[in-house]
Amino acid sequence: MGIELELYVLIGLITLGASIFAVFEVETPRWRKVLKWLILVGGTVGLYYAVGHLALVFPLAMAALGSAVHVVWCRKHGINPLYATPRRRYYELRGWNWPE
Repeated sequence: MGIELELYVLIGLITLGASIFAVFEVETPRWRKVLKWLILVGGTVGLYYAVGHLALVFPLAMAALGSAVHVVWCRKHGINPLYATPRRRYYELRGWNWPE
């Protein structure tokens, strides 16, 4: 099997990431979302050509690192890391306008 395994993992991550975590990125600019996925996909595909299937460590490590930073940041600021509640406080910390 060639690069197909990496592409399947990336498709799974993008599908799950977009459907599960979209609610937490409501006000994030589109360019930041696209840049995040381009870095993840580009890094994984680039690493595949350098180190083969070990490239799968990259998206999994980025997901683990992002999750750890997210939990620490949320707890530090009194936000529930799974539900982003209290929602008004979450919006305030992200610098977003609260919907009227």
